[in-house]
Amino acid sequence: MYGVVHNILKICSVISKMDHALHANTWKFLIKISVKHRALIETKLPHDELITGLCEDILYSYNSCLQLAEQIHQSTGMGNTNTTDCKLFQKTMKLCRFFANTLVHYVKEFIDFLSRSCHRLHHFYLQMYSKLPPSLYAPVLSDGLYDQIASIVPVTLDTLLSQLLSFRPFVETVLQINRDFSLDLALPQCLLLINIMGKLSSQSCEIQSLWCSGSQFSEEKPRLPLVHVLFHNFHRCYAELSLPVQLPGVMSNGQALKNISLYEYVCTHLCSFITSLPASRFPDLEYALLDAVLNPHMLTALLAADAWCFLARYGSAELCAHHVSLIAQLVKSCSGECYQLSHLSLLLRRMFFLMAANHQALFTDTFSPKDPSNLLLWRQVSVKALPADLQKPVTFDIIRTAVDQCLKWQSSKHTLGELEQVNVALAAMVAVCHANGEALNSELQLSITEVLGPMWSVLTVEQVLSQCCIQQTTTLLLSLISLLIRAVGPLLIAQVVLFLNSLLPLNPPDNVRIAALDFLGSLGKIIIPPDVQHTVLLKLPCLFASLLEDKSWLILQHALQGFTLFAEKTCHEEVVPQSLESGESKCRVVSFLNKVITTVESKELQVERLKRQNAILDAHFTHLNLCAVNDSVVEPSAKRARLEQFDEEYERALQAAENAFKTLQTLIKQGPAPEWIKARLQALHATITALNNCRQ
Repeated sequence: MYGVVHNILKICSVISKMDHALHANTWKFLIKISVKHRALIETKLPHDELITGLCEDILYSYNSCLQLAEQIHQSTGMGNTNTTDCKLFQKTMKLCRFFANTLVHYVKEFIDFLSRSCHRLHHFYLQMYSKLPPSLYAPVLSDGLYDQIASIVPVTLDTLLSQLLSFRPFVETVLQINRDFSLDLALPQCLLLINIMGKLSSQSCEIQSLWCSGSQFSEEKPRLPLVHVLFHNFHRCYAELSLPVQLPGVMSNGQALKNISLYEYVCTHLCSFITSLPASRFPDLEYALLDAVLNPHMLTALLAADAWCFLARYGSAELCAHHVSLIAQLVKSCSGECYQLSHLSLLLRRMFFLMAANHQALFTDTFSPKDPSNLLLWRQVSVKALPADLQKPVTFDIIRTAVDQCLKWQSSKHTLGELEQVNVALAAMVAVCHANGEALNSELQLSITEVLGPMWSVLTVEQVLSQCCIQQTTTLLLSLISLLIRAVGPLLIAQVVLFLNSLLPLNPPDNVRIAALDFLGSLGKIIIPPDVQHTVLLKLPCLFASLLEDKSWLILQHALQGFTLFAEKTCHEEVVPQSLESGESKCRVVSFLNKVITTVESKELQVERLKRQNAILDAHFTHLNLCAVNDSVVEPSAKRARLEQFDEEYERALQAAENAFKTLQTLIKQGPAPEWIKARLQALHATITALNNCRQ
């Protein structure tokens, strides 16, 4: 009997392209005798070959359906209807339905013997969905033709998934670690995981644990938790997330069902899945959410933040307060500016609004704004989220603490290490000014503006171009001056304009140029005093004109916004035409004001461009993940370097020191040196003496 089954399977592969009716009947007979005599031959049946053969025949007939549907769609668009193609399409659809039902039946009967076929079944599921909307790799067909195909494929695949849901080898295949598919299968994998989430609520605790907990023991086949895999595949759907890809939404309040974006679709189903999780699975969920928030991919971090905020509102106030406290500690532990700090700060800001008033008061006591080490938190949190009775005292404490940090730095040796703390203080003041606007207490405004002038006076163009820390300082100072432009003195405004006139032609980093544009736009709010008009109004047209011709689309967009803001509010109207002497710049501004789209890209070109970008981004994030894994691996101590290597390192270090001293010598010759130089030189002399003693 085994020999009969094996030989008939060979016959199937031969006649598959010859006669469809004979092919279908042969498969029907093959499955029938396998089920009828399963007690005798179930352990000897070539299950892998049978599953592979069925999947290949389904895909072949499925692709034939799609090709015929394309021909029908094209002929219909040209005003012709080929009845032969329509009949052949219906016949092929019927054959596809038969093979699909046969596969479902076979899996139901012999699932215990299909552990080696799970990879094939999983890949088959993804291949089928990759040819259906909203996949970007699906052919362009009319809705009617897609509806006919969808009446077979999703229904059959859903039944197949329900059968495999509790099958451990299938779970391990879907949740396999380091399993990356081609980009055309990323969206189907994402939709598969969402489908599984929807089914798990009706499953037993054991099945839920199998999908949600990941591998627990070393002898298990390694697998990740379901939510982890969803986040990983989500960021690979960059092209679909960038386009208005539409999926069916969730009906609510009796309203008609409407299509929603892929992001909203995934977020809605993820939040629904969170509500169905038992309490025992919450640690796994929290770990997955935190891991995704720390992901370099912005949309993945945003999705995790949305789900986390839903969890905070769905759970208790105590849970929300506990999470906010943990996130605050993580924010404080971040060293320097990094994407992790950015993502955590955004989450902290949003979660803070969801806290109960008493928990916010407790947070204010725990992370007091009077403590300079907590300014990193208060630069992220909006004081508007606090109860009304706490807003004023917290605002006062933040500004007072931040101003003290700036004054402390001004009275010190102006070291770069301390400047990082000053940047945090400046950022905290920017956050407070953003929240309060021009309604900030005049006394507090004065205390801020009094430290801006002395800080700005120590900046040089060379430092801004070469030091990242000073670039950030410049950006923050420009933001503060923009926000408090009505309270800033005219001499400081003139000083900043002259500084920017020297800096901007040297092409500083984007963040500095954007902050400069915010400052230039804010000048429209004030009347430039007569004593500095000659300096300021003479330079503004040149500054605006250069930025309106910038080659970077990002800078150009901000330049259009900043110039428009200035032009709408300024009383110095003569600056506007002087800034638009270039005809190209004038056309850009007019188009921007009229909301004219100057570049039109067809849907086909847009899709192809996004596919190329997706491949580049996927390689980039894969590289980042590999670097993160390599950094986390503890390596054995490196072997001792050879003497020649030490000589080269000494040579490089001494050469750098000699160059630095030559630069210092040149600066001292150019003009009088500050008083603090003497103490620093004495410290360097002591260091050189100590090094020489160590060598001896």
